[in-house]
Amino acid sequence: MKQLKLILSVAVAALVCACTSTGNTNGTQPAKAVEGGAVAPQGSIVYIQMDSLINQYDMFNDLRSELESKAQAIQDDLTKKGRSFESAVKDFQTKIEKGLLTRSQAEEQQQRLAEREQNLQSLSQQKQYEMAEEEAVMSRKVMDAIQTYLKKYNEEKGYALILTTSAASNAVIVGNPALDITNDVLSGLNDEYIKSKKQ
Repeated sequence: MKQLKLILSVAVAALVCACTSTGNTNGTQPAKAVEGGAVAPQGSIVYIQMDSLINQYDMFNDLRSELESKAQAIQDDLTKKGRSFESAVKDFQTKIEKGLLTRSQAEEQQQRLAEREQNLQSLSQQKQYEMAEEEAVMSRKVMDAIQTYLKKYNEEKGYALILTTSAASNAVIVGNPALDITNDVLSGLNDEYIKSKKQ
């Protein structure tokens, strides 16, 4: 999940800068008040604390929970299959030690166990690939939702530029809290997500 947050942070930084060019920049109307009652007027350069935004975005948290549940179910299934395989190997070794198998039976069983082990490894790799693919899709869904919202948001606010600050890429080292629009954006994103879930 840390890797996902890094990918999201970097991608959002690029998207935020790209979507600000669509905003209204006539500079005549002030934007709505942000946290603490301060106002960032149209044409301002504002910023978002991306780590906070992502961690508190309901869509990201819901999708992450679904993904973690699925990953846990896959891990449980693989663990169960692994234990079953280990039990079969022990049983085979016990039979060999006691001399309960002919040479041809032992060779046949050993070959079946080798195939089973290979199938188990292939299944594990396939599931890892599927989970990585689902994580990438989740990342794209979150990014698309953020980009779509920010375009609409900036059409209303008319900021000149929206920067991002995150652990991965810090475009803002020190900023005036009045220019931090994180909570405003987060509130709007979560409201839109709740509405979309009700449909």
